[in-house]
Amino acid sequence: MMEKNAAKTSETVFSYTGIPPAGQLVPLGLQHVVAAVVGVITPAMIVSGVCNLSGEEKTLLIQVSLIVTALATLLQLFPIFGRIGSRLPVIMGISFAYVPTLQAIGMDFGIGAILGAELIGGFVAILFGIFVKPIRKLFPPLVTGTVIFTIGLSLYPTAVRYMAGGNASSEWFGGARSWIVALITFAVVIILQNFTKGVWKLGALLFGMIVGYIAAFIAGIVDLSAVGDAAWFALPKFMPFEIQFEPAAIVSLAIVYIVNSVQTIGDLSSTTMGGMDRMPTNKELSGGIVGQGVMSVIGAFFGGLPVASYSQNVGIVTVNRVINRAVFALASVILLVAGLVPKFASILSTIPQCVVGGATISVFAMITMTGIRMITSEGKFTMRKSTVVGLSVALGVGITQVSGCLSGPGFPSWVATVFGSSSVVVATLMAILLNLILPKDPEEKAAAKADAAVSE
Repeated sequence: MMEKNAAKTSETVFSYTGIPPAGQLVPLGLQHVVAAVVGVITPAMIVSGVCNLSGEEKTLLIQVSLIVTALATLLQLFPIFGRIGSRLPVIMGISFAYVPTLQAIGMDFGIGAILGAELIGGFVAILFGIFVKPIRKLFPPLVTGTVIFTIGLSLYPTAVRYMAGGNASSEWFGGARSWIVALITFAVVIILQNFTKGVWKLGALLFGMIVGYIAAFIAGIVDLSAVGDAAWFALPKFMPFEIQFEPAAIVSLAIVYIVNSVQTIGDLSSTTMGGMDRMPTNKELSGGIVGQGVMSVIGAFFGGLPVASYSQNVGIVTVNRVINRAVFALASVILLVAGLVPKFASILSTIPQCVVGGATISVFAMITMTGIRMITSEGKFTMRKSTVVGLSVALGVGITQVSGCLSGPGFPSWVATVFGSSSVVVATLMAILLNLILPKDPEEKAAAKADAAVSE
């Protein structure tokens, strides 16, 4: 009888509803926190550096990132009006995928323009979610994969810059101490990812950063002065930064929002296929993307950064097939509590940039490889695919590497901001155009017909 009850209890984690026992609920929830937390805080740290924010403002950005991630995930689990949220087991929060464009906007206009562009970008995502069925045809795996591949490539200089110490004005930039700490962090991450299992493998980034932080402290490059002044409890501030609307910044980020909405479709599909053995419904896809947009709009008023689904947590679902929403709700609550404690956020803000770089370079590499997998997911790598990917990446990356190439006579100033600051924008537009113009291969035509049949 006892064995029967235990079996029944254990099955709860494989059901969307119900409450699993604490012995299962807690470790499974913590697993998702460990997998997500580095991805939550790191974009805030990178953007803070680009925008030259103070220590207090950096702490605020990290605090709000934790809170927004928690609320975005809860919205996905418990949709409002049955339409805002997917009602699927996903972790959604602050995303690396926006970082290249956020860096470009931050360098040109500052944090206010980032939040203004995010506010409009959120509405773009909402519209995309409402009309997801006809729009998604413009973004087959070839296009989406090309964009994600470009995002990964564009993040490499950021990772290396952070490994070297952050920026040239830092006393540690380019020095042996920064590189030693970065390489220690990097080594721990690689070892844990490839030679361990379970929580050690899933939390490789987190544990790598902990070891790197200890190494940095020993090396004397950790500044704890801001921790003492931070409060133990505080609610996020409404409009801590003045929101600015820069047309060039809005256009750039809006395009990235559309791309990430497509990525969300992929993540939600992976979740349902891996954990539920089915494809998501149009209602679930629409609700997920609309929820993503709504949380971006709300987050912009509190200093939060753009929101997207977390592929690393989707990977956990496909492996363990645990889809119980209580598990994900617990993870959200843990992140929410952490976000309401500025003392915790201030400790996170003291992580040296070399530690962040050493940990995240593997993440950026995985983003790149995710793009490659998507590109090659539909049959062979044909001449057509080579043309779409090669030309899109060549123009996107090439233009950003030649400073001022779009700033000469005949070009208005906004052209350089929209097309010359972020490789993602140009790569996206080129991939869409080339995919529409170039004649499709026979196997691509067959895949398109199959997709159309499924959607109907």
